[in-house]
Amino acid sequence: MKENNNRRKFLKNLGVGALGVAAIPADLFADTKPTTPNLQPQLCHDMIPAARVYNETYTDAYLNRVAFPLGGMGAGMFCIEGTGAISHMSVRNNPEIFNEPCMFAAISIKGMEKGARVLEGPVPAWKKFGQHDSGLGGGGETWGLPRFKDVQFTARFPFAAIKLEDSSMPLKVNINAWSPFIPTDADNSSLPVAALEYEFENVSSKTIEVVFSYNSRNFMQQRDARNSVKPITNGFILSQDGTEKAPEKAGDFAIFTDNESTMVDHCWFRGDWWDAFTMAWNTVQTADLRKNEPVESGAPGASLYVPLKLSAGEKKTLKLLMTWYVPDTNLRIGDEPRNNNDQPCEKSGSEPGNKFHKPWYSGRFKNIREAAAYWQQNYTELYEKSTIFKNAFYDSSLPPEALEAVAANLTILKSPTVLRQTDGRMWNWEGCGDSWGSCHGSCTHVWNYAQAVSHLFPSLERTLRETEFEVSQNCDGHQQFRTSIPIRPVAHNFHAASDGQLGGIMKVYREWRISGDNAWLKRLYPKVKMSMDYCIKTWDPRGRGVLEEPHHNTYDIEFWGADPMCTTFYLGALTATTAMGKFLKEPTQHYEDLFAKGKAVLEGTLYNGEYFVQKIQWTGLNVQDPTTVKNLSKEATALLQKEGPKYQYGTGCLSDGILGVWIAEMCGLDIALDKIKIKQHLASVHRYNLKTDLSEHANPQRPTYAIGKEGGLLLCSWPKGGKLSIPFVYSDEVWTGIEYQAASHLILTGQINEGLEVVRTCRDRYDGRVRNPFNEYECGHWYARAMASYGLLQALTGARFDAVDQVLYIDPKVGDFKSFISANTGFGVISLQNGQPFLNVLYGKIPVKSFSISGQRTISAKGKVKQLT
Repeated sequence: MKENNNRRKFLKNLGVGALGVAAIPADLFADTKPTTPNLQPQLCHDMIPAARVYNETYTDAYLNRVAFPLGGMGAGMFCIEGTGAISHMSVRNNPEIFNEPCMFAAISIKGMEKGARVLEGPVPAWKKFGQHDSGLGGGGETWGLPRFKDVQFTARFPFAAIKLEDSSMPLKVNINAWSPFIPTDADNSSLPVAALEYEFENVSSKTIEVVFSYNSRNFMQQRDARNSVKPITNGFILSQDGTEKAPEKAGDFAIFTDNESTMVDHCWFRGDWWDAFTMAWNTVQTADLRKNEPVESGAPGASLYVPLKLSAGEKKTLKLLMTWYVPDTNLRIGDEPRNNNDQPCEKSGSEPGNKFHKPWYSGRFKNIREAAAYWQQNYTELYEKSTIFKNAFYDSSLPPEALEAVAANLTILKSPTVLRQTDGRMWNWEGCGDSWGSCHGSCTHVWNYAQAVSHLFPSLERTLRETEFEVSQNCDGHQQFRTSIPIRPVAHNFHAASDGQLGGIMKVYREWRISGDNAWLKRLYPKVKMSMDYCIKTWDPRGRGVLEEPHHNTYDIEFWGADPMCTTFYLGALTATTAMGKFLKEPTQHYEDLFAKGKAVLEGTLYNGEYFVQKIQWTGLNVQDPTTVKNLSKEATALLQKEGPKYQYGTGCLSDGILGVWIAEMCGLDIALDKIKIKQHLASVHRYNLKTDLSEHANPQRPTYAIGKEGGLLLCSWPKGGKLSIPFVYSDEVWTGIEYQAASHLILTGQINEGLEVVRTCRDRYDGRVRNPFNEYECGHWYARAMASYGLLQALTGARFDAVDQVLYIDPKVGDFKSFISANTGFGVISLQNGQPFLNVLYGKIPVKSFSISGQRTISAKGKVKQLT
């Protein structure tokens, strides 16, 4: 009753009276003990609830596109699909989204006709036709093998549970797939490893003997280089040599068990056509145990076998461990410095000394055997620590749609979007193309939105700031918003990104408050000031407190004249520079004066009474009047003279219109702006830009992010007219990262129903039927901007730990609550009960001295904090 009462209190605080109730199997993730029942609140009375309950099991059609990443940060990944299949094999330091190797687990029951099954559910219909080369019949795929009829999939990041059942089989199978993820422990969360734990339950009344097998082609094989299958205890290594001209071809993938009875076939039958695969299945089908020693080269594949005997009702578990090692790449991106102006002011930080990128783990382990040994020796500890995180994260009273949105996008950190070089520094793509990284360089204006890393792995986030200010910034203060890889000085031959550079200043403030490292702030502040002064000189040379000169931004164009999106970034950066400067006893009056001027323009000239708008300007600037530019087409010149520069938004209602305010909130900064106008702008974004049905929406840009009868939050709308002939290039699109920032900002202003409606609209598109729930894409798969969803935790609870003052701030929008929290040195569960705060630190330490509740009262932490002993 207490749990139900807590949930009712939560909903009452939101003004909600209706509940949508779903029955969830009680034995799923039995070690997770949520504080509330599995209820899905219906927060908008006119909303039609999704057929699938948020944050719960995927079945039937909702399994169609499920693919859950396993791997380490910067180490590569593969996915386990909702059916149990392996796909997206991307372990060569590069995305390979459509790489579905011929590898599978199987079970065969001795003495039973047709007793062999692949340990997977039915093949999704979309794989049968319409893919590349599907007209050739899918030769060599595993899809034609018998498999279990019924399957369920449940994610509890970083774990995924798959249940397999078949009325014709005397076995039930549970698969527990996982890879280490331990907030604050970046290195153990960056291992090139994954595991599949298979639990077999004999549901018959007789003892049965079975043979488990794992079978794989040598998918590491590359052209024009020697490949082989090598031995490892209780398993095999799929191996590929490099060459003198192509060392990056070298790579190993190890598959092994924890069972001493394991028998290994190191070389499948060598023949033509599908001989090797056919013979491998013959062995599985007859429940044989095949042992075959390694051959020197050319083994097409390998299998391991484990005999198991189960009495009636008995359960046994087998652990299958995987690790990989691809130490070299041919990845080198970034124009080389041309002159001294391209050099940073002073060298700082280590240089990797590599011509090409090398993954972090290649500096940690000498070879595949070292990596495999570490995985095996530390397996139990890593499992337990990852489980502590899982339990802490899901021990929450927050709305399930919010938890689902946060957890689903933590998978980005396991995807090829993220890289780490051997010195440990983080470097990122924006997302993943099908076979290439999409948009290089830890792009500052995209990664502005991503809130997860700064809280979960603060040491990695600080390396991004160090790179921005100490490597990619020159002595003029110009920042190249795309960092080179290997990380090194880069040519400053393109615009600075106004939102990226100004956002970075706010994030230096955030990293300082999260880490509590005053020495780090003192080191970076001179570069921060240099950056701030560059922004003023370049975009606000007349000192009006707004960005007027053309300023590049995340829409890959330049805004001309004052706009609220980039001006709020400007005001946030001025606020951050002032706060850091005052702490260091540096002069800040100039920045304070500019803030006052900018605030007046933003809240006056740029506010139309309902939302903030852009004042397009192309005359009276330092740059050339574009109407005087020659060599334009006749029609382009006519349009320019009529409407001004292309790619603006003018009178539009921009979902990112006050993005800088949200970034500041996420950084723990309070920008002294009119809160009523901020709230009204966000209400307008919800009113005008959120569409529940896009069937009549015209989008000549990139429509598949949200299309047809799907809903989504448009980047921009023009409810009062004035839409330009050619507005900014993505204006008609829907991006999940912007949906989440707008949703969490709505919640921060008390518009909780509206914010959660945006979240639900987004997640309903990613329900597994058409899109992968664990791959929110934009300009590529696993797009970094989607980690804006992590901001939902802070929006709902207001919980953040300031390590400088050792104060844990709580400002809930949901009344009493329970939620996960992560800080620089530990994580745990924060709660508010009858207005009283409590913190249970489950990993590491969080040195809280006091709580600040909604800015109204301060409470000593004595007796309120349970630290891990």
